Amino acid sequence: MIRILIVDDHPVVRDGLRGMFAGDAGFDVLGEAATGDEAVTVASAVLPDVILMDLRMPRMDGVAAIAALRERGVPSRVLVLTTYDTDSDVLPAIEAGATGYLLKDAPREELFRAVRAAAAGEAVLSPSVAARLLGQLRSPAKEPLSQRELEVLGLIAQGTTNREAAVQLFISEATVKTHLLHIYAKLGVKDRASAVAAAFERGLLTPGRR
Repeated sequence: MIRILIVDDHPVVRDGLRGMFAGDAGFDVLGEAATGDEAVTVASAVLPDVILMDLRMPRMDGVAAIAALRERGVPSRVLVLTTYDTDSDVLPAIEAGATGYLLKDAPREELFRAVRAAAAGEAVLSPSVAARLLGQLRSPAKEPLSQRELEVLGLIAQGTTNREAAVQLFISEATVKTHLLHIYAKLGVKDRASAVAAAFERGLLTPGRR
């Protein structure tokens, strides 16, 4: 029997997962947690075989929780279960030590197979995540955007003009244009709209953090 800890900040999601696994004799849900820090505390106490880990949670997110579990030497396998598959979500989770990465729209049987595979120490990736990682490996690494370039891009995403961005950032309009040229080059695009679209696609910008 595979012992599971469910970690998600939404009670309805935790209830749904618990009910799903409780209906199969091959699984035993040891407990639940609503935040990353709570997950670390509970996992350290009950030592589940597999932790189903959400990523975006209050106080401590999933990636920080995965890293904390590794630092404490908790042997549980972590299977990320989330709705997000952007580079800014996938790569940090894998680098932190997640055994697998699955999206919440996965069918029940696929989730069960993923948990069994994770418990056996096998890497588990949803098709879209696997494709994204392969794309990262096949594409030459691009230079990351600087903090100032991200600030410029965030303002552009809000619809500001170059002049308005310059005023808000206390820099010249020419400097804004220079930052934009660097952004275009780094993202492999040719205009403002494409830069904003690429930034959202790669997780550099999110609807809640422009």
